[in-house]
Amino acid sequence: MAKPKPEAKPKPEAKPKPEAKPKPEAKPKPEAKPKPAAKPKPAAKPKERLVDKTSRPIVIDATDHIAGRLSSNVAKLLLEGNRVTVVNSEKIMISGRKKNIVGEYKQFLKISSILNPKHGPFHPRKPDTIISRMIRGMLPRDKPSGKAALSRLRVYIGVPNDVKPLGKIQLEKTKIRKSSALYTSMGELGRYVGWH
Repeated sequence: MAKPKPEAKPKPEAKPKPEAKPKPEAKPKPEAKPKPAAKPKPAAKPKERLVDKTSRPIVIDATDHIAGRLSSNVAKLLLEGNRVTVVNSEKIMISGRKKNIVGEYKQFLKISSILNPKHGPFHPRKPDTIISRMIRGMLPRDKPSGKAALSRLRVYIGVPNDVKPLGKIQLEKTKIRKSSALYTSMGELGRYVGWH
């Protein structure tokens, strides 16, 4: 016998929806202030060159020039593609007391190989080799540009005969500004550490 279907329950009456509240009127946005016009950037100043690039070698008379400043300026000239010749390297000055400079350089000379000192490192004692080593340290010598720049450098003690007829220049920014008694020359340093 089929069971009678249960009577369907009456649906509850739908609740009336509450009336929607009126939205408050949007406040007018204040007018955006115009941005001030950007100031134009000043044009980059062209770099001042120490010397105009030439095909002839630049001969620098290094008398009374400070060693570090001279070396950095020569390194810049070499990287620009110039050939540079430095003369009178024994008259280049190092700032500081002679006792301190000589003492520090003698300590530097003691650095050598424990196994065999003949293996190096080899330290310069002549003024021309000291300066050329200083300049080499300011060049990217592991790159082709640095190797090429170093090959364009010549440093001499005194003035050799083949350079005498060429015009010599001095770099005013690298010259000493105080009494020469406050400096030590490369020639003096060389004599104390074994040159001559």
